[in-house]
Amino acid sequence: MLRALAVDDERPSLEELLYLLSADPRIGSVEGAGDATEALRRINRALASGPGGPDALDVVFLDIQMPGLDGLDLARLLTGFAHPPLVVFVTAHEDFAVQAFDLKAVDYVLKPVRKERLAEAVRRAAEQRGATPRIPVSEPDPDHIPVELGGVTRFVAVDDITHVEAQGDYARLHTGRGSHLVRIPLSTLEERWRARGFVRIHRRHLVALRHIGELRLDAGTVSVLVGGEELQVSRRHARELRDLLMRRS
Repeated sequence: MLRALAVDDERPSLEELLYLLSADPRIGSVEGAGDATEALRRINRALASGPGGPDALDVVFLDIQMPGLDGLDLARLLTGFAHPPLVVFVTAHEDFAVQAFDLKAVDYVLKPVRKERLAEAVRRAAEQRGATPRIPVSEPDPDHIPVELGGVTRFVAVDDITHVEAQGDYARLHTGRGSHLVRIPLSTLEERWRARGFVRIHRRHLVALRHIGELRLDAGTVSVLVGGEELQVSRRHARELRDLLMRRS
């Protein structure tokens, strides 16, 4: 079972997080810290204790915006350690997701924390630590993709997605009504949605052919107009894209 540390400078949030974690059967023990400095002292003690020691830690559930040393600062410090605990960020702010996964975070949970969403983060941490066997999950709905916004999971229709932009370990899904960040690599979405008419036009962009309004050629450069946005097409992908558009027309 996992040994956990929860870190949050707001006492009600910390107590709620401790309560939810202690109720999860995969969590063997959980402690709380009111700021990142206190957490760093606790983590140093755990590292000195060794992986099997009495003070060992497996995972830290970490708020981001805290006075003094913040959660991202603490996570950066941990990357310099030989055997640091895993990190799950628990925050009210979506804006730091890309930075969080650049720091190899296991998960990024938005407040207000839902029991089911936190349980998924615990599952991911347990898998990485080898604390539980992998549990098969049901097949995803091929017509929709779940996105999280403000602690609520919504399902975006794949047919509404105009293009996808790579952002580190994340991908940003663009629709006519806005965009959503999901923790899925662009290469995975490319493979999953190829049969649905999505094609790679650049190392950073995947587009839905049905949403391409114009193909533009200018002084040897190629671009497409997708959902009112002009996107550059790399030389590597230009010929394939032109051929696909010709066949569709």
